[in-house]
Amino acid sequence: MSRSAAFPTILGILLVISSCIGNYRDAENLYLNGQYERAIDEFNKVLFISGTDLKALHLRARSYEELGNYPEALADYRKILALSPTHAQAYAGIGKIAWEQNDLKTAEKNLLLAAMHDPKDYDILLLLSRSMIKNGRYKSAVEFLEETIRLKPEEPMPHFYMGIAMAYSGDGLGTIVSFNKYLEIEPDNLTANYNRGFALMKLGYREWAVEDFDRVLEENPKHYEALARRALCLIEKNPRQACFDLETAALNGNPLAKANLQRCAATR
Repeated sequence: MSRSAAFPTILGILLVISSCIGNYRDAENLYLNGQYERAIDEFNKVLFISGTDLKALHLRARSYEELGNYPEALADYRKILALSPTHAQAYAGIGKIAWEQNDLKTAEKNLLLAAMHDPKDYDILLLLSRSMIKNGRYKSAVEFLEETIRLKPEEPMPHFYMGIAMAYSGDGLGTIVSFNKYLEIEPDNLTANYNRGFALMKLGYREWAVEDFDRVLEENPKHYEALARRALCLIEKNPRQACFDLETAALNGNPLAKANLQRCAATR
């Protein structure tokens, strides 16, 4: 073949190769802008040339994850760990997918590994704490939540989950302290008001508990669990109102109200 005849062939090959070469920054920008399918296409080109690029693998995995394509995301995360066994974000990615799939033990295991390799990552520690609460490991959850609070003391959610962990572990005072702090930062969360009211009720601070239940019922009059608990707080002080509330909650299927209706018979 003459040199002049070979030139178009070589040029064609170069054009094909150049079309397969991606640009990491372009792919990253597509990912950051939420264009996950286009980002995957661009990362595929980057990885065609450099199949061990950990940053490209990680963001391609994240793109798959955002699209709900968990098998492909997991494949990328596992490839990352084969190349870099201490890659915290790969463990975190596997843990987050397990969390979404309600495989809470796998979630905790991988998030714990992620935290071991990156103990200052707030998001990893928070999700790890939540998985520990779901798995009934409240003391461990409290320890990791304390660390998240040290990292970001003004973030509300660690205080919220601390309150839940404290409540499940039977620490009523700790529950109140945590929800107080949460409500200082996020004053409009009715779940926190209800949970604090529940803890105050358990500790015998019924008047304060009533204030929290009132707050919940102002916003959601059909919160029959709050209605029943407020009634139980008021049953000695205002039995007429309390029994009306218990009957209302019971008629709407609330089991706590049904179990306590007999207390109203004694007040009549």
